[in-house]
Amino acid sequence: MNIFERMEKHDYEQIIFNYDEVSGLKAIICIHDTTLGPALGGTRIWNYNSEEEALNDAVRLARGMTYKSAAAGLNLGGGKAVIIGDPDEIKSEELWRAYGRFVQSLNGRYITAEDVNTCVDDMKFVAEETDFVTGLPGTSGDPSPVTAYGCWRGMKAAADEFYGSPDLSGKVVALQGVGHVGYYLAKHIADEGGKLIITDIKQENLDMVLDEVEAEVVSPEDIYGVECDIFAPCALGAVINDDTIPELKADIVAGSANNVLAEPRHGNMLEDKGILYVPDYVINAGGVINVYDELLGYNKERAMAKASKIYDNVKKVFAISKRDNIPTYKAADIMAEERIEKIAKVRSNLIPRD
Repeated sequence: MNIFERMEKHDYEQIIFNYDEVSGLKAIICIHDTTLGPALGGTRIWNYNSEEEALNDAVRLARGMTYKSAAAGLNLGGGKAVIIGDPDEIKSEELWRAYGRFVQSLNGRYITAEDVNTCVDDMKFVAEETDFVTGLPGTSGDPSPVTAYGCWRGMKAAADEFYGSPDLSGKVVALQGVGHVGYYLAKHIADEGGKLIITDIKQENLDMVLDEVEAEVVSPEDIYGVECDIFAPCALGAVINDDTIPELKADIVAGSANNVLAEPRHGNMLEDKGILYVPDYVINAGGVINVYDELLGYNKERAMAKASKIYDNVKKVFAISKRDNIPTYKAADIMAEERIEKIAKVRSNLIPRD
């Protein structure tokens, strides 16, 4: 499928490529939908194997951001940016400032923030060249704690649905990835009395968690098959697939990673296996909720209160799933699409304000 066919199939608005010779910047920004507002999505650096792989990641993630913001009740569209390269080698002030000028050239259609392999210090350089950046020091800062808090709330909603109680005390949670978000999520679970099994490709991430809470450590390849109540993917996406589903021994899949299902049919496979799946973009919306509040004039208490409502949003997904007799991943799409459709109709009937 060529690029324009793919854009037409899923209603993408814009894909923009940028190259800067001085800094070596190779970046792609994808804007999926701006019906609800400007497209917001983080910037990720990854050492992609090919330009096609980078494009696929940007396209996939941008659409997910549209649905994430819509499902969370935010007045934002969906976008995403990827930068090609090894983050340990390419990061520099000139690269980030070149990237900031790239963002500025879109004149507010896309607002960026940190994501995988980027941080608030990187965004400071971006802010030298554009106003369309969030997650800056002194404002909302690192969104990871709010993402983790919202994920914990969504996990409790899933526990209530499956076990009849939101209490995670005594529940075994297998955390795949204990970086920024996974670290804070582990603390929430442990503080409530949950038991943790953790894995990560970086020893320093494991050590950071073990310094704070008790946890069993397993290898990355063994995390799928551990005996647990909840499997929480908190690293990269596509980890629920043909190979891993047969290994799962969990009742619930609920984590902070984006695009957890390798393909939509894997949501059906989870349901067939009796595993309750919490759609990723519903449960992990705490980060975008946090940076959205920055656009309003950041108030931490307000952002946390909004993230707490992820519990209710997850419950709505379950209600739609039961009402329409469909898997939860489809129910989440319906919830998001209904809001986009309603707001689009409202805006088409009103005279825009100056």
